[in-house]
Amino acid sequence: MKFIGIIPARYASTRFPGKPLAMIGGKTMIERVYTQASLELDSVAVATDDERIARAVEAFGGRAVMTSPAHRSGTDRCCEALDTLGSDADVVINIQGDEPFIDPRQIAQL
Repeated sequence: MKFIGIIPARYASTRFPGKPLAMIGGKTMIERVYTQASLELDSVAVATDDERIARAVEAFGGRAVMTSPAHRSGTDRCCEALDTLGSDADVVINIQGDEPFIDPRQIAQL
């Protein structure tokens, strides 16, 4: 089976604007989430509606997919990204973009 992880990330949070780009120990939060997910999954992508986040993801070698700013949830954003990617994955995992220390073993358990 083939697995893909999609990380929804938007800049316009009401409680913490720009949270995906917050620095934690010299790396952005989104890079830390992406790196951890990449340790376990066949493929990982960040679904975002913000060019700053997309550029940051591409700068560390990640894959970003631009999505509509009109989505009401991260799940909607993931769905659009999956359609855009045209992935042949059997399983799609929605990984929250604010879990910089997610343990890859947790993903494996899914």
